[in-house]
Amino acid sequence: MIVLGLTGSIGMGKSTTATMFAEAGAAVYDADAAVHALYRGAAVPLIEAAFPGTTRDGTVDRQALSAKVMGDGAAMTRLEGIVHPLVRGSETAFLDKARAAGARVAVLDIPLLFETGGEARVDASVVVTAAPEVQRQRVLARPNMTPESFAAILSRQMADADKRRRAHFLVDTGRGVAPARRAVQGILRALSACE
Repeated sequence: MIVLGLTGSIGMGKSTTATMFAEAGAAVYDADAAVHALYRGAAVPLIEAAFPGTTRDGTVDRQALSAKVMGDGAAMTRLEGIVHPLVRGSETAFLDKARAAGARVAVLDIPLLFETGGEARVDASVVVTAAPEVQRQRVLARPNMTPESFAAILSRQMADADKRRRAHFLVDTGRGVAPARRAVQGILRALSACE
């Protein structure tokens, strides 16, 4: 089974691209969805212990947690030390299940793939990209997103140009859905030729 790492900065179209891989038959793991599940389960008591007052009714209150860690590097590192090992366990279980089911390609959709050293766990990386003005327009159209929040998120992510340089494959979503879908199909064809 070939394991692809799918990444891209906020607003680049990574979720849409992950859906395209799934529609083409790849097994797809969504790290963000895993975090959301952990915030309703195993991570709750650990996060409450580290950041008192950030959980309500058995779930992590994402806004309260964000208020405690945003702009505080030590707090963010502490949070990542709780969440990343739990996500890694979830990822391993996903890969085991995909392998057992006979999947030929598994895609790990990980927003901070390069920032966390995740490229060491994959056979190849796919970076989803778009022009900066397209990215900005997409992100600022989101509910409750401000230019300041966008800047704070970008400050924690590797620059798009650096990600593109490290990628084995690129999917440019700024040109529309059809070209992006063709890029995904081309990647899967290239991988099948490697088998």
